[in-house]
Amino acid sequence: MSARLFVGNLSFRLSDEELREAFARVGAVERAEVVRDRFDGRSRGFGFVEMARAEDAAAAIADLNGADLAGRPMRVEAATSVRRDNHAGAAAARAD
Repeated sequence: MSARLFVGNLSFRLSDEELREAFARVGAVERAEVVRDRFDGRSRGFGFVEMARAEDAAAAIADLNGADLAGRPMRVEAATSVRRDNHAGAAAARAD
C-alpha cells in the first residue's frame, strides 16, 4: 500500500524530477510533485511524494527529514490530507 508524504521548505527552483530522485534513494517512488501556483506556475515551496510502500515512507521520514536538498533542509512528514485532482474539481464545479 502506498503512503503519501508532505515535503516542506523546498527550494523554489526544485523540479518534480529532482524531488523524485531525492526520495528514490530511500525507496520506490510512485509520484513526486512540487506544488505550483495555478496562476503564475511558480513553486510554492512544498510538495508531495507518494512512496510505493509504507515502509519506504517511514524510511524517507527518518532519513530525509532535515536533510539538505538544493541548499535547504527539507521537512518531511506523513501527509494528513487526501490528494485531490484540481482539474477534475474545477470541471465538476463548471458542470453545475
